[in-house]
This record gives sequence, C-alpha cells and structure tokens, in this order.
Amino acid sequence: MYQFEQFNPEEFLTSYWQKKPVLLKGLFKNFIDPLSADELAGLAQETEIESRVVQRQDNGWHVEHGPFEQFEQFGDTDWSLLVQAVDHWHMQSAQLLEPFRFIPNWRIDDLMISFSVPGGGVGAHVDQYDVFIIQGMGKRHWKVGDKQPLESKLPHPDLLQVAGFNPCIDAVLEPGDVLYIPPGCPHEGYAIEPALNYSVGFRAPNQQDLLSSFADFALQEECFKQRYQDPQLQLSQFAGDVTTAEADKLVELVKLSLKQPQQVNKWLGGYLTQAKHDLDLQLPEPSFEVDDIVEINQQVSTWLRTGGLRILTIQGQLFINGEWVDSQGCSDEFIRLLADKLDYPTAELTEQFKLPANLELFSALVNEGYIYPYEEDEE
Repeated sequence: MYQFEQFNPEEFLTSYWQKKPVLLKGLFKNFIDPLSADELAGLAQETEIESRVVQRQDNGWHVEHGPFEQFEQFGDTDWSLLVQAVDHWHMQSAQLLEPFRFIPNWRIDDLMISFSVPGGGVGAHVDQYDVFIIQGMGKRHWKVGDKQPLESKLPHPDLLQVAGFNPCIDAVLEPGDVLYIPPGCPHEGYAIEPALNYSVGFRAPNQQDLLSSFADFALQEECFKQRYQDPQLQLSQFAGDVTTAEADKLVELVKLSLKQPQQVNKWLGGYLTQAKHDLDLQLPEPSFEVDDIVEINQQVSTWLRTGGLRILTIQGQLFINGEWVDSQGCSDEFIRLLADKLDYPTAELTEQFKLPANLELFSALVNEGYIYPYEEDEE
C-alpha cells in the first residue's frame, strides 16, 4: 500500500488546492513502480484500453492511437506512450489512488500512466482539471507556471499546446516526487532518461457537461413536463414583444425542474457514477446464489471492487455505475461500506450478511461483475 511521507492534507487543501502548483519532493518514500514499462506496453495492445503515442519530430509532432502491436518504429528518443484509466485494468496501479482519497471519491477521475524515452513529452499545455503527477522510474524535467496569459497553438489535430510561459517550478523529478498542478496552469515535462509517470486526474464538469447530461436524463425519463401558463394575460401594445415578466416566467419554468430533489438526485447520482472508460467486469459464470456468496465468504480473505467502478450515495440513495440501486432494507452501515471502501474484508461482511437485504444486494453486485472474491496469493 502506498503512503505519503510527512504530508498534511488539510494544510495542502488550504494552501494549494486550486490555488497554486507545488512540488512535493519525496512524497512517496522508497517508491516502487506498480508495473513495468513492458506491462504498460502490454496494456496498450488491448483494444478496450485507450492509448496513444505522442512523438516529437524535426518537422513537428506525430500522434498515433492504439492498440499497438510494437513500438520499435518510434525509435530511441522523443516519444511517449500514454495509457488512460489504468486503474480500471491493473489492480496494483489502482492502489496509487488510495493516498489521494482525502479528496472526495466523486472528484477522482482516473489514473493515466505514461512511459517516455529520453526527450519524450507532449509539449507545453494546459489542463482544465487538477492533477497530481507522480514520478516513477527514471527522471523527468518539469516546468510549471502559475495562471498567466497564454498563446495557444495546434501543432497536430490531437495536440493543443501553448507557445510559452514563465515557470514558477523548474525541477528534475526523481522516483517518489509528486507535482500538483491546478487547472489552468501551464506545464511541460520531458524525460531525461526512460521514465514512468503516473497522473492522478480529477473530474471537474463544466456547465455544458451538466446541462447536456440533465437534458438527456429529462428526455429519457420523460419528466419535467410542466407547461407555461398565463391565465392573467393582458393586452399587449406590441405583438412581437416578449415582456420582461414573460421572460422571467419562462426562465423560472426551467429553474423549477431543478427544484425536484428526487428527480435531480437521480440524475446527478447517475451522472457522477457513470464510467468514462470501459470496466474490467468480473462476471461469474454461472451466477451465484446467496448461499454461494456465504460459502465463498468463508473461504477468501476479502472481496474487491472492480477497478474504476464508481459507487456513491446522495441523501441516502445508492448509485452504482450510472444507475440508481434499490437498497431498501439494507443497513446504513452496509451502504457506507459499499460506497466508501474499495475492498471488503470477509470479517466485516460476515457481520453485515446477518441482515438478509445486505446479503441479497451484495450477491446482486457480485453477479453484475462489480465485486469479486480475492485471495492475496493471486497477485
């Protein structure tokens, strides 16, 4: 299990979170990479996993999307392999997210891992989300700036970069060092030697994302159908005019849709738990009966949540992977266990299974492939 070395989360949130970048030297002591460069390359060969190679060339930039069969064609310098959502597919890598859970689970997006040969990078750019970049194997030279006026450029259709910036951090990162970069802060990094980097990204939906999702929900659920009414309509001097009062009533009609907590929470819970990338679901064949779950629980040490699966609660309602889940009859303690933890020790489950509703819900989640039994010697 990965742990921070001398780190105060409360102080970090007060001084740095969404305020300014910071280099946290030696945040992980004696850091050990959870996977090798060859293992990362193996993941990039899978069609279900999003990957790309970014290569700097004499005449510009080249971007190629996976899956990849080999990498020799890219040469020995000036390219990086980036693999998205590795936490969905590689359990040991997913453990890198655990120390960052002082930030709410719904804000954590995914773990992107990159391997870079000397000179490899993606150019100076700006992200619109918070990110922690963990240095693994090798060394990488990073420059990071505060928010400042920037000139954008598009050297390739898949690369949005910035022309230059004034750095406030200019340092070489070694294994265990961590950079925190707030949204809107320019940064660039190039490998000095073959290097692995781990980017813990955070989701930050914008208004367009939220409104689009909310509209899709309204259409699917066929809700929010209240119509405009004007029983006190009076004669108007100008037939083509929309009065201020009428415009206000129309806007208020839109606002009323957000004043229905049951429907709004159902939309929000589904939106926040929807996975952006494929999940490696562990579907049992054939499906388990509840008695099978009890028996298995006596034979293993723990159960694990499938990598990248989102489980959240909103005002006591349970949401999993984009769906509302009926948890009626389940204990509050059991729902908290499901939502807050990523592994479920059998000793705790044995106690929770005394309530039939808890056992039935857990069995259903196992049969959906969301939770699976695990023994430590499986690694």
